[in-house]
Amino acid sequence: MKPGIVNKFLGHILPGVVRPMHALWNEVIGFFFLILAAYFAASVWGSVRRFDGSGESILRAMGSVGFTVLFAYFGISSFLKARKISRS
Repeated sequence: MKPGIVNKFLGHILPGVVRPMHALWNEVIGFFFLILAAYFAASVWGSVRRFDGSGESILRAMGSVGFTVLFAYFGISSFLKARKISRS
């Protein structure tokens, strides 16, 4: 078999396989980040219920809110990137 034929074959097949795998990877990572955001959202709920006005409880609640927002942003942006990849 000639090397040119193999390169031509891979040139036609690989883009059709790599693009869906890239989109799937972003969807899996987005799901992972959204699960972590849900975990931290539950932590926010617990921090608010245990809030007593001390500096430690304020810091704990703010940290939980920050991580929730951060991981939710990463999850949503990953799903949007996967959508952009699959549409291109």
